[in-house]
Amino acid sequence: MGTLYIVTTPIGNLEDLTLRAMRVLGEVALVAAEDTRQTRKLLTHLGISKPLVSYNEHNAVQRTPRLLDALTEGDVALVTDAGVPAISDPGANLVRAAAEIGVRVVPIPGPSAVTAALSVAAMRSAGFKFVGFAPRTANTRRKLFGEVGREPATLVVFEAPHRVRATLEAIADVLGDRPMAICRELTKLHEEIFRGTADEALAHFKNPRGEFVLVIEGALERPEAPADPDGARQALAALKSRGQSRRDAVAQVTDAFGVSKREAYKLWLEA
Repeated sequence: MGTLYIVTTPIGNLEDLTLRAMRVLGEVALVAAEDTRQTRKLLTHLGISKPLVSYNEHNAVQRTPRLLDALTEGDVALVTDAGVPAISDPGANLVRAAAEIGVRVVPIPGPSAVTAALSVAAMRSAGFKFVGFAPRTANTRRKLFGEVGREPATLVVFEAPHRVRATLEAIADVLGDRPMAICRELTKLHEEIFRGTADEALAHFKNPRGEFVLVIEGALERPEAPADPDGARQALAALKSRGQSRRDAVAQVTDAFGVSKREAYKLWLEA
C-alpha cells in the first residue's frame, strides 16, 4: 500500500517551496492536482516529470476510486493550485476516503495564506477563526458576519477579486468600523497590505485585482448592559424618521440599548 502525501505548494513565490515538498514530488508515482495546468508549470520549473491527474470539485466523486486504486501500487501526492490542499477545496474527500481504507496519509507543510496574513495583520486577539470564502449571496454573507462577528477571535476570510467589494460592503454593514487588514496577492510581485476599516478599504480598492485575504479584528469583550429592546425600537423609529441610514442607526442603538446587531436590524424593519 502506498502513501498519500498532502503537499503544500507556494501561494505565489516559488522560492517558498520546501526542500521536502520538492523531494516528495520527485519521488511519488502520481500527482493529483486541482488544476493540472498550474501544477505542470510548477513541476516544469522544478525539472520534474510526473503523471498528472486532475482532482477538483467537478470530478472528485469519479476520481476518488481511481486514486485509491493508484495508492495500492505506489505513492500519490495531492496538491492544490496554491497553498495547503484539503482546506477550502475538495481534497478532504480523498484524504477521508484514503484514511478509511487504512492508507497512510502524510502532511507536507509549507506556505499558507492564512498564517501569512495573520502574521502581518497583528490583531490583538490570540486566537483566530478561519471562515474560508464568504457566501455568494448578500443575505447569507450578512448572516455569516452577524454570527461570527460576535466572537472575540480574529476572523480570516478568503475572497476573489470580483466579489471582494460585496464582501467588504457586508462587513461594513454588519460589523461597522472594526479594524481589519486586507492582504492582496500575498508573496507575489504586486503584494499589498492595506490596514483600515471596511469603508476605507472600499474607497481604496475601486477596481480590485488579485486574490484577497481579509483579516478582521475580533469583537471586543465588554460588560453586558441590560437589554432595552423597547427603547431601541423607539430610538430606531426616531432615527429612521430623520433619514438616518440603517447602518448608522443600528450602530448607535446596539451600544446605547444593549441589543445585538441582529436584533437591532429586526427592530429597524419593524420601526
